[in-house]
Amino acid sequence: MPLLALTAALACGQLGTDLDQLVALEVFLPDSGRVEVGDTLHPGARALNGRGDSVPAQIYWASLDTAFVMVLDSATGVSRADSAGTARLQARAGALRSNPQSVLVLVRLDSASATEPLRDTIVVSAPDSLSDPLGVKAWAGTNGAASRRVVYAAATYPAGATTVKFVPRDTVQTNAGGTAVAQLRFVTGPLPDSVVVTAAVRRPNGTHVPGSPVTFVVEFRP
Repeated sequence: MPLLALTAALACGQLGTDLDQLVALEVFLPDSGRVEVGDTLHPGARALNGRGDSVPAQIYWASLDTAFVMVLDSATGVSRADSAGTARLQARAGALRSNPQSVLVLVRLDSASATEPLRDTIVVSAPDSLSDPLGVKAWAGTNGAASRRVVYAAATYPAGATTVKFVPRDTVQTNAGGTAVAQLRFVTGPLPDSVVVTAAVRRPNGTHVPGSPVTFVVEFRP
């Protein structure tokens, strides 16, 4: 899993004259410190000396908010997300401790689905050349999940020099009800027969939720 977030956690204390001594812990949180309930988090850390070089040290981990995140293995830091909320993880090497690192535990998404018809027609001679809303909802149980990214992508058929763009943008956050909406605009180039739009809803670890990507087909007319 790629490390998407890097935070330096410097320990408090005076820097001595021995630059080879352990003075800091650098902590790595995958996926920007975001995880869903039921998933595991694999943090990383390294010990640094006064020169900023890595030095060998046994690093242990602890959760400061065990109601949200439980450390399963203190030697590796592997942790389980148990409840939605904000938790803090802390690394330790001997008497040296990192600053607490925030972990955001999100409700687990169950699925994604379209909230609008899957087919639409753009009349390019119209003043705005905009499609109808291409709406997607992220579901957590029977409720919509807010603040989740929906990433839209477009493929024109036949392929060519046609330019289209998403309004307001190609990445949209779900609103308080769990819905994200974008529209497709014809910009310039040969008139395609259609554009296939995919709207992807992923977990923090990058995997698709069931039902993702949602696929729309936008047809073009003169």
